[in-house]
Amino acid sequence: MCAQFAGALAGVLVSAAAVGNWIADPSVNYAVTVPGPRGPGVAFLAELLNSFGLMSAVLVLSNIHRLARFTGLVAGVLVATYISIEAPFSGMSMNPARTFGSALPAQFWTALWVYFTAPPLGMLLAAEAYLRVRGACHVLCAKLDHDNDKRCIFRCNF
Repeated sequence: MCAQFAGALAGVLVSAAAVGNWIADPSVNYAVTVPGPRGPGVAFLAELLNSFGLMSAVLVLSNIHRLARFTGLVAGVLVATYISIEAPFSGMSMNPARTFGSALPAQFWTALWVYFTAPPLGMLLAAEAYLRVRGACHVLCAKLDHDNDKRCIFRCNF
């Protein structure tokens, strides 16, 4: 978790060093994540639903042997879709580290609580729903691709 926050901040700082003051321009403002015109409540709901949807897709696909190798592709398509649909409502974060990485250099803390609570809550709710619907015995493994010669480091049910 610390590495994600450090990496997000480093990414913004490296970008700032590369492009100079352009990233601090008010039209860009370090790419901060802010709620859309409908406010933080709608942003919270959008972040919660997107995080729930993404985590649900990852859990379902990664636990079906013949589909597990497509988990990353589907997750990428979902994130791209969510960006185009949800960005006007919440700025589209789904990751507290991503929001923090932009907020710190910009010193912009508007509705930070939305981006620190909704994504983890959405993902935890998806994990709980998966366990309740499918049962713990149907959680096969955390490794997404077993069709290779690399050993699995998890207690694997594949």
